[in-house]
Amino acid sequence: MKELKGRTAVVTGAGSGLGRAMALAFAREGMDIAAADVDVESLKKVAVEIQELGVRCTSMKVDVSREAEVQALARSVDNPYLVCNNAGVSPLGAVWENSIGDWQWILGVNLWGVIHGVRAFAPRLIAQNAGHIVNTASVAGLISPPGSGAYNVTKHAVVALSESLHHDLKERNSQVGVSVLCPAYVPTGISDSERNRPKDLAGSVKSKETLARETILKKAVASGRLSADDIASAVVAAVKEDRFYILTHPRIKGAIRARMDDILEERTPRNPLAL
Repeated sequence: MKELKGRTAVVTGAGSGLGRAMALAFAREGMDIAAADVDVESLKKVAVEIQELGVRCTSMKVDVSREAEVQALARSVDNPYLVCNNAGVSPLGAVWENSIGDWQWILGVNLWGVIHGVRAFAPRLIAQNAGHIVNTASVAGLISPPGSGAYNVTKHAVVALSESLHHDLKERNSQVGVSVLCPAYVPTGISDSERNRPKDLAGSVKSKETLARETILKKAVASGRLSADDIASAVVAAVKEDRFYILTHPRIKGAIRARMDDILEERTPRNPLAL
């Protein structure tokens, strides 16, 4: 079991949703928090909530798609122990419909944000031979639902990056742990992530199919049975237990198993939403 009290956790995307819940959950464990987000006003509110729990909180506006900003975050944190690369966005659409702006935005936040976070913090954790990295992926990193190809691409990449990071660390006998978080539908603000889209990365003209899927997704997210706090509690437990895969929705395992079976049997992939 890892001792968390008195140590420092870094959380990106901490202004809302899973990031906010994780920051508060680790604060309840007695950890000081370094919170980062592009939404400054939300970040300020979260910082107050964290400080009310009796721990220290520093906050910084950070666009995780920008290496310089993530490196600045890393320089601002003394003795980081836990790093949660969590910031994420989710523009929908068929893969041929997504604009270049869509692809640049989602790759920048969901994938490059994790890459930047690992590059900025992993060497420091390795040097102290202690700590833990949590990368937020999704069940969309283990299956490939239709209508969210760009999102799937980033989340599959985060799973692969996390697995490779784990192997690289173990090959060098490092005590730094890694977890990859793969939740399904959770009531968070990610379905409204367009609010934080950079103005220079224009979105696509949405087809009627994509608009219909957005409506369905928002309903599914809003009706998720597990809350962001539930997911955060699962992350705390996984870090303490040094557990790699964090699969918070057991019912999705059937779709994951079906995908693996299709690969091993060399079958045409089945639609995971139809299983």
